Amino acid sequence: MQNGNAADEDWDLLVSFFPREWRDLALSSGALKGLRQDKSEEKLLRVLLLHVGCGLSMRETVVRARQANLADLSAVALFKRLRKSRAWLQELCQALFAERGLRNTGAAGRALRLVDSTVIKEPGKTGSLWRIHYSLRWPTLQCDYFKITEVNGEGNGDSFTQFPLKAQDYVLADRGYCQASGIHYARTKGAYITVRLNPDGIRLQSSSGAPLQLAQRLGALTKTGQIAQWEILVPMEAQPALAARLCVVPKSQAAATRAHKKLKRRASKTGATLQAQTLLYANYVMVLTTFPQESFPPELILEYYRFRWQIELVFKRFKQIAQLGHLPKYDQQSAKAWLYGKLFVALLTEKLIHHAVALSPWGYSISLQASG
Repeated sequence: MQNGNAADEDWDLLVSFFPREWRDLALSSGALKGLRQDKSEEKLLRVLLLHVGCGLSMRETVVRARQANLADLSAVALFKRLRKSRAWLQELCQALFAERGLRNTGAAGRALRLVDSTVIKEPGKTGSLWRIHYSLRWPTLQCDYFKITEVNGEGNGDSFTQFPLKAQDYVLADRGYCQASGIHYARTKGAYITVRLNPDGIRLQSSSGAPLQLAQRLGALTKTGQIAQWEILVPMEAQPALAARLCVVPKSQAAATRAHKKLKRRASKTGATLQAQTLLYANYVMVLTTFPQESFPPELILEYYRFRWQIELVFKRFKQIAQLGHLPKYDQQSAKAWLYGKLFVALLTEKLIHHAVALSPWGYSISLQASG
């Protein structure tokens, strides 16, 4: 993915990529409520983006804001404004996601939970490393859980066990969460999961309890558009095996070729030897799910994962931008506002790059005005 950060762009250009209703949302969300001096939504957002987009600390941000005549406030006042802007930043993210055509359209419009994590290194030679675990409700984008842990140590990695799941949760996650312990945990909570299969990270059994011969089964899928669904079991020590489904579809030749090139580049960098089985798996999209079959046929499961993948592209940009920053660690509301601010910058960055690549050689639209 290309590097980029929308916060580096000229402000007037950046504003042209905002959602049309961004000013109205500032008022309706209450972000401007309580401001004693300048109630400009534009200046407020510029100050917030100095902090979350450029990665400045609170103290650095207020100094820059004062120098630019944007605001004369203390670090404490900025902290309070960030907390108060949480709903506004959330709604800005919702509006940009809507522009991308990302909507939850399947299975009676059930709400989904999108879980993920990223590692943050605070600035400086001795900056601490933190892992943030977050869960977003779709389609509201409500951050319903936010947790900060150390990066290393037992129990700090990606896992469904990081989240307080509950009955009737429908959770989508990437392949880093494809672990037997986390999948069993979700089931004990009455939650359902759909996760990209990581064949090297989990042991699967056929419905009879024998080891699943995955490579052999994949050999029967020879045409694009073929969809297979296999009843499987996810075993775990000292626990009854958990029933699940594996939904599989072959990639197009172009998609498979891209996947092979990526694997070969990675192997070349690390000096590893690629296994034939790894290249075979790269020819397919394989999704493990415990979603109930009566409501979620394999076509819908794969459509949900396609939907998750589109959002994952934004999450990847978010993870790049999140590396810049001073993470609020002691206040849930400000931490969630920080997350929405980072996600907003990630969405703006994706929009800018899309325009630069697809729409015009100069990278933005020109408003035609009648000449005098």
